[in-house]
Formats: sequence, C-alpha cells, structure tokens
Amino acid sequence: MSTTPPLLVIGAGPVGLAIAKALGEVGLDYVQVEASDHVGGNWAHGVYTTAHIISSKKTTEYADFPMPAHYPDFPSASQMRAYFESYTDAFHLRDRIVFETEVTAVVPVGPAAADGWDVTTKHPVHGLQTRRYRGVLVCNGHHWSRSFPAWARDAAASGRGSKVIHSKDFHHPDELRQKRVLVVGGGNSGSDLVCEAARVATRADWSLRRGYWFMPKTFFGIPSIELIQPWLPVPAQRALVHTLLKIVVGDYARYGLPQPDHRLFEAHPTVSTEVFHYLKHGRIHPRPDVRSADPTTGRVTFSDGAVADYDLIVCATGFDVSFPFLPDGMIPVHGKVAELYAGALRPEWRHLWIVGTTQPRYGLGGLVRPGAELIAQWCRLQDELAVPLGAVVKSLGLKPPTTHLADPHAILREIAIAKRLTPLLRWRAKRLSPPTLELQPEAPLRQASTA
Repeated sequence: MSTTPPLLVIGAGPVGLAIAKALGEVGLDYVQVEASDHVGGNWAHGVYTTAHIISSKKTTEYADFPMPAHYPDFPSASQMRAYFESYTDAFHLRDRIVFETEVTAVVPVGPAAADGWDVTTKHPVHGLQTRRYRGVLVCNGHHWSRSFPAWARDAAASGRGSKVIHSKDFHHPDELRQKRVLVVGGGNSGSDLVCEAARVATRADWSLRRGYWFMPKTFFGIPSIELIQPWLPVPAQRALVHTLLKIVVGDYARYGLPQPDHRLFEAHPTVSTEVFHYLKHGRIHPRPDVRSADPTTGRVTFSDGAVADYDLIVCATGFDVSFPFLPDGMIPVHGKVAELYAGALRPEWRHLWIVGTTQPRYGLGGLVRPGAELIAQWCRLQDELAVPLGAVVKSLGLKPPTTHLADPHAILREIAIAKRLTPLLRWRAKRLSPPTLELQPEAPLRQASTA
C-alpha cells in the first residue's frame, strides 16, 4: 500500500461532489469531509422549504448527470436534495465521505507546504484529530457566512436583535404569517422572501438601497437564461435582454422600483416573475435604503426620513467569502473577491485549491464538470512539480480576477484553453528556480484556532 498521504476535499456540496468524482476518475487518492450529515451543501441544510432554483434545470444539472425528465424547469429544494443524493450514489462517492466532520484548522508543513498540510477536524464521537494530507481542495461554498448591514451587525453578533434575522435563518413561510415584515435587499433571496411575505404577512415592505435589474423567470415560456446563447457577445446579450424587458415588463417605475444604477450583467440580475405580480397587486411596498434601525423594537428609519415599525426584519444582504480554518492572510479577500490565480490557486503554496468562489451569472451545472476535470488534471501535474502551480500560472502573466461575477460562456472558453496549456505549465515549471518564486506570504500568518 502507498504511504503517500491522500488529498483532502473539504465539503460535499455541488462543487465538492464534482471534484471528488473527477479526482477518482484520474486515479488520485482522496478523502472527503462534510460538516453536516448530508450531501448537497446549501440545498441540504441552508435553504428554506419552499425554495426553487432561479437558474433552469438545463443550466444547473451536471453535464455528466442530467436531472430526471419529470423535473420541472425550476426544481424545488427537495428535488435538488434528491438529485445530489442520486449523483453521490450513482458514482459511488459516499464511501469516501466522512460526515459530521468539521475542519477547524489547515496548516502548511514546510516551505510552500512542500511537506503537505496538517488538518485538524472535529467529530462528535472522535473529537479533535489532526492528520497529514499532501493537498487540500477547499469546496466550503460561499452561501453560509452571513453578511449584515452595519445597523444590524452588532445586534446579530451579540444576539440582541430579536426582530432581525438573516435570510439564511429563514426556514418556512409560517415565520412571516400575520406579521409586519421588512425584507432588506434586492437580490434573488430578497425577491423570493418578499414574495413569501406578500402571501402570508400582514404587510410586506421591501427596502432597496439602489436600483437593480429585475427579469422574469421565463420569456415566451422559455427559461430566461436559456435564451442567452454562448455565441452571443455580452453587448448583444444586453441588447437582447433589454429589448425583451421593454416588451414583457415595461418601465420599472410603473412598479414603484428605482431604475438600475449599473449596466445589465455588471451585477447579478434578480430573476423573479412573482415580484412583478405582487407589486402590481399592492402586496409588496417598495422602500428606500435603511438609514437606521432598532433591532430590539423593530423601528426603522429610511433614507427618505419615513419611519415604520416591524415585527420582523429579514436581511437578505448576501454572504461573505470566508475560510475560517485557514491561517489569517493565507487567501487575500477583497470584498467578495478572493485573490486567486486561475480561479483556484495562490503562488505561495503547493496543493492548496480554493474552488467555487467565482459566481457565474446563472446555473453552475455546465461549468462544474469541465472545471473539476481541469483541477483533477492539474492536481496530477502538481504532484510532479516541486514548485507551487500557482506560481507557474502567475509567471505566465495571468492576473487574479477583479470581480467575483463571471460570464459562464467565458469561463468555459477559459477552461478549454487551460486544459491545452497543461504541457506549457510543465515546461515553464522546469525553468523556474526557487529564488523567482513567492514561497512565503508577504505578511506573517496567524494560525486558525482549533478550539
């Protein structure tokens, strides 16, 4: 038996499962850990019971595992959970997953982690354990570290905000029933939750700090995102969607919505058909940005000076990119953007892969399979190289992204090019000498706590 330490995959969500399958296909030994007791990530334990996907079935399913034919265009949360369970069993991934295992610390061993990674995990039965792995693939998702507005942050941290919750903590529409509800945030979670409130709450108000692009889930019975073809350049995509919105939706002002303050696709568009319905029926009341709020009493002052009282304030204000088990400073994060080369690598470390921080404009499914194949291929290449693969990529002049948003069609083209570049990376690595590499971070790292 080989004494070489295996790779470690952190997380068994949609991305982690695809990574595990790809590693196994190329013969790489790995172990996968999952903090919960189910596969599927956010779909198994992080969404409310009535949730449906906003991207279509076609653009969300894995390329190598179509969703069942009887699934609708927009499957429910329970259908998504069943789909990931089926994927796990169909490719025999479950035997390598260790459930209820939280990673508390990942520590590099040797210069540039040349000797691997010491990983500490916490299990309800086995307690804290530390084991050596030759590489770590971080697939911990980006929809779990709650981001609150400044007026709610302190109350959320101290537990004083009895009338304020994050959208992550909403589970069922009964939590809104017969209440005066304010939903803060104009993204997809915000639009979904304000529609839930419109159905069952006494009053549903919606605070929007700026103008967003809103589009219905379908045009002419076809999921909206499926109308955008890969051969269309982004300006043509914008022109197409603009035209359809003028025909199908009309002027946002007629719904009481502010005009967008950015070009289409410079931020995620909000996809919802129901929101237009409830706005026109007077069940949703748009409000401007929150100036201040008392999380204990539920009294809110808006930027226009208006004051209102609420029984519940739901902050649909997004999530932070976070890796609490890594030493501070190991992965620089600027706002929502993780500073990674080729979308997954740092130039200082061997065999550290941060996967899934980029957010495509719609369905992840078509990207996950080819992306996982590329990472598995590059993991094998990293085994051959003494230098960090991220340093090799950086030496070619590639830059980290400046935004977490991405055009899915552009990502697919980049993956195809990266696969063809693998021989060039091997050649380039042999010509790099250690003095030219960034083997240490610019600032000292503080180790994550294992408590």
